[in-house]
Amino acid sequence: QEQLVESGGGLVQAGGSLRLSCEASASTFRGGAMGWFRQAPGKERDFVAVVSWSGAYRDYADSVKGRFTISRDNAKNTVYLQMNNLKPGDTAVYYCAKSLKYSRVLSDFASWGQGTQVTVSS
Repeated sequence: QEQLVESGGGLVQAGGSLRLSCEASASTFRGGAMGWFRQAPGKERDFVAVVSWSGAYRDYADSVKGRFTISRDNAKNTVYLQMNNLKPGDTAVYYCAKSLKYSRVLSDFASWGQGTQVTVSS
Protein backbone atom coordinates (compact mmCIF):
# COMPACT_ATOMS: atom_id res chain seq x y z
CA GLN A 1 0.00 0.00 0.00
CA GLU A 2 1.03 3.60 -0.59
CA GLN A 3 1.48 4.96 2.91
CA LEU A 4 3.43 7.59 4.86
CA VAL A 5 3.25 8.01 8.62
CA GLU A 6 4.78 10.96 10.45
CA SER A 7 5.89 10.96 14.07
CA GLY A 8 7.99 13.03 16.46
CA GLY A 9 5.89 16.14 16.79
CA GLY A 10 5.14 17.75 20.10
CA LEU A 11 5.46 20.82 22.26
CA VAL A 12 8.83 22.51 22.64
CA GLN A 13 10.08 25.86 23.89
CA ALA A 14 11.63 28.38 21.54
CA GLY A 15 15.25 27.51 20.90
CA GLY A 16 14.63 23.81 21.36
CA SER A 17 14.83 20.94 18.92
CA LEU A 18 12.67 18.17 17.54
CA ARG A 19 13.25 15.43 15.02
CA LEU A 20 10.37 14.36 12.85
CA SER A 21 10.28 10.97 11.18
CA CYS A 22 8.25 9.75 8.24
CA GLU A 23 8.10 6.05 7.58
CA ALA A 24 6.75 5.00 4.21
CA SER A 25 5.90 1.80 2.45
CA ALA A 26 8.63 0.64 0.10
CA SER A 27 6.47 1.25 -2.95
CA THR A 28 5.81 4.82 -1.84
CA PHE A 29 9.36 5.59 -0.79
CA ARG A 30 11.47 4.19 -3.60
CA GLY A 31 12.55 6.17 -6.62
CA GLY A 32 11.36 9.61 -5.70
CA ALA A 33 12.01 12.77 -3.77
CA MET A 34 10.68 13.14 -0.26
CA GLY A 35 9.52 16.45 1.11
CA TRP A 36 8.24 18.13 4.21
CA PHE A 37 5.50 20.75 4.17
CA ARG A 38 3.76 22.58 6.96
CA GLN A 39 0.46 24.31 7.50
CA ALA A 40 -0.23 26.80 10.27
CA PRO A 41 -3.79 27.73 11.30
CA GLY A 42 -5.43 29.94 8.70
CA LYS A 43 -2.49 29.67 6.31
CA GLU A 44 -1.61 27.76 3.17
CA ARG A 45 0.38 24.57 3.21
CA ASP A 46 3.97 25.67 2.57
CA PHE A 47 7.13 23.97 1.41
CA VAL A 48 9.73 23.29 4.09
CA ALA A 49 12.36 20.91 2.70
CA VAL A 50 12.99 18.26 0.05
CA VAL A 51 15.62 15.58 -0.50
CA SER A 52 16.30 13.69 -3.73
CA TRP A 53 16.22 9.91 -3.99
CA SER A 54 19.99 9.64 -3.72
CA GLY A 55 20.22 12.22 -0.97
CA ALA A 56 22.64 14.23 -3.07
CA TYR A 57 20.30 17.18 -3.45
CA ARG A 58 18.49 19.03 -0.71
CA ASP A 59 16.59 22.27 -0.65
CA TYR A 60 14.93 24.32 2.06
CA ALA A 61 12.56 27.19 2.49
CA ASP A 62 14.41 30.39 3.30
CA SER A 63 12.73 30.57 6.69
CA VAL A 64 14.31 27.30 7.86
CA LYS A 65 17.73 27.36 6.19
CA GLY A 66 20.49 26.82 8.70
CA ARG A 67 18.05 25.48 11.29
CA PHE A 68 16.40 22.44 9.68
CA THR A 69 18.05 19.43 8.07
CA ILE A 70 16.30 16.86 5.90
CA SER A 71 17.76 13.40 5.45
CA ARG A 72 16.66 9.95 4.36
CA ASP A 73 17.52 6.34 5.04
CA ASN A 74 16.46 4.32 2.03
CA ALA A 75 17.13 1.02 3.78
CA LYS A 76 14.54 1.98 6.38
CA ASN A 77 12.13 3.72 3.99
CA THR A 78 12.28 6.72 6.28
CA VAL A 79 12.83 10.44 5.89
CA TYR A 80 13.72 12.75 8.76
CA LEU A 81 13.48 16.43 9.53
CA GLN A 82 15.83 17.62 12.23
CA MET A 83 14.57 20.95 13.52
CA ASN A 84 16.91 23.06 15.65
CA ASN A 85 16.55 26.52 17.15
CA LEU A 86 12.80 26.32 16.81
CA LYS A 87 10.78 29.52 16.73
CA PRO A 88 7.11 30.18 17.50
CA GLY A 89 6.62 30.79 13.78
CA ASP A 90 7.49 27.14 13.16
CA THR A 91 4.26 26.08 14.86
CA ALA A 92 2.26 24.09 12.34
CA VAL A 93 1.11 20.67 11.29
CA TYR A 94 4.01 19.07 9.44
CA TYR A 95 3.33 16.75 6.53
CA CYS A 96 5.58 14.26 4.81
CA ALA A 97 5.07 13.78 1.07
CA LYS A 98 6.42 11.92 -1.96
CA SER A 99 7.09 13.24 -5.45
CA LEU A 100 8.28 11.40 -8.53
CA LYS A 101 10.57 14.33 -9.30
CA TYR A 102 12.76 16.62 -7.28
CA SER A 103 10.53 19.57 -6.55
CA ARG A 104 9.36 22.09 -3.99
CA VAL A 105 5.96 22.57 -5.58
CA LEU A 106 2.98 21.31 -3.60
CA SER A 107 1.12 19.92 -6.60
CA ASP A 108 4.08 17.73 -7.59
CA PHE A 109 3.66 15.64 -4.47
CA ALA A 110 1.08 12.91 -4.91
CA SER A 111 1.34 10.93 -1.67
CA TRP A 112 0.89 12.47 1.76
CA GLY A 113 1.00 11.50 5.39
CA GLN A 114 -1.57 12.47 7.98
CA GLY A 115 0.57 15.16 9.58
CA THR A 116 2.10 15.67 12.99
CA GLN A 117 1.62 18.73 15.18
CA VAL A 118 4.62 20.86 16.15
CA THR A 119 4.00 23.60 18.70
CA VAL A 120 6.73 26.03 19.73
CA SER A 121 6.09 28.19 22.77
CA SER A 122 7.71 31.58 23.30
